[in-house]
Amino acid sequence: MDEIKKVKSISIWIFIIPLTAINVCLVLITQFHDLFPNVEHVLTNTIPYIDGGASISRTARVFPTYLIFKPAMFLTSFLLIKYWINNKLIMKKFDNENKNINKFYFFGVGSAILLVLHSIFLGIKFDVDAYKFFRRFVIVAFIIFELVAQAYLVKTLYKIKSDIIDYISIKILKIKLVLVAILILVAIVSLPIVSMPGNKHLKHALEWNYFVGVISFYLLTFLMWKKK
Repeated sequence: MDEIKKVKSISIWIFIIPLTAINVCLVLITQFHDLFPNVEHVLTNTIPYIDGGASISRTARVFPTYLIFKPAMFLTSFLLIKYWINNKLIMKKFDNENKNINKFYFFGVGSAILLVLHSIFLGIKFDVDAYKFFRRFVIVAFIIFELVAQAYLVKTLYKIKSDIIDYISIKILKIKLVLVAILILVAIVSLPIVSMPGNKHLKHALEWNYFVGVISFYLLTFLMWKKK
């Protein structure tokens, strides 16, 4: 099935591109200080996955790192749209009446659009409360839309798993289910932490690791669909 091949190839790039982009930005801003005309933008050695020494936006919103981050996020958004379109086509071939199909498609494409908006406004500063609220709203909405889309897709796959048993690895599908459940649980538990002032380093570490968790869903997609 052509759509399965497309989903398999697209999903691995949705994992690789953003993961590579954020870590290249991190390495540049911590190790190659001469590239940054404004010395206030550079960071000393930090491993934010562990020590929370910087947020993702802190490493990606300045010149020249935004020249890497923004195009990578735009490309990822395009691939996300293609991913959800092809998943919709696959699911309709097996269960055209499933109401969850339109749900994961809506939230999946919506998450891609929100990622584009986040990337566009990253690094643009206005000392206006409404603008600051809008930026926070966009990133929170992206996470919510992404989690809801992933949850509905896994639910749909489980409903038709007997029909697609020859196409997928059930073991990987179960891992996807566990991953989505963990992401949702962590989001709920960490909500009081991120909403309160302070705990900056904990928030940053959580951000980096959570981002990897979200895109790992697409790595599992690549592993789940069989080659033949």
